[in-house]
Amino acid sequence: MSLENSIVKDKLPKHVAIIMDGNGRWAKQKGMLRVFGHENGTKAVRQVVEAAAKLGIENLTLYAFSTENWNRPKVEVDTLMNLLINSLKKELPTLVKNNIKLNSIGKINLLPTGAQRELLEVINKTKENTAMTLTLALSYGSREELVSTVKDIALKVKNNIISLESIDESIINQHLYTHNLPDVDLLIRTSGEHRISNFLLWQIAYAELYFVEVLWPDFLEEDFYKAILSYQNRERRFGKTSEQIKQ
Repeated sequence: MSLENSIVKDKLPKHVAIIMDGNGRWAKQKGMLRVFGHENGTKAVRQVVEAAAKLGIENLTLYAFSTENWNRPKVEVDTLMNLLINSLKKELPTLVKNNIKLNSIGKINLLPTGAQRELLEVINKTKENTAMTLTLALSYGSREELVSTVKDIALKVKNNIISLESIDESIINQHLYTHNLPDVDLLIRTSGEHRISNFLLWQIAYAELYFVEVLWPDFLEEDFYKAILSYQNRERRFGKTSEQIKQ
């Protein structure tokens, strides 16, 4: 039986998030510049997106570019921005074919004008798609998101739009970049690192974490299925006991 056929379709995570790590090391191992790793990483993105859509995953969020990534060498940042533009143009037919809606979170206004324009165009052209929401975290940092959320809520309290007493988890969720997405069920990180790296800190409170040694350009369809199977073999208790879950 293939890995795909081993997956139980009615036990799929509703929201999978991935920290796509290891492009630079992949290139270095092959004696190439880091940019070649990023270019090859786009192939893994395509395979994983199509695999998720084929399974019926409703939400997939990819950590494409963090707020900290702006500190990388200019040539690498420029390459990443050009890759973003080219990938969006190239993958639009794939998104349409698979009925995938594109979404983005982060400080999109910091992206180059061309990247912003291409991103918004693809978002607009796929906004009616319903099979899966693919979210790109671009110029994203979870701490910045939380600071922005606190400021928004504080301003509404100050202007008597909401009361201090009414603030709860649902109010916070409504003010996050991910307000239109469910909490993360499964977080995957490639390349053998065991860090969250400022990614969706609020949203992964009860997520299952899956760390794998495979570098991102080598993380393909079968690797994604292994992560899903690992998730399905775990017991999610949300603070309860095993006995309570089984009742």
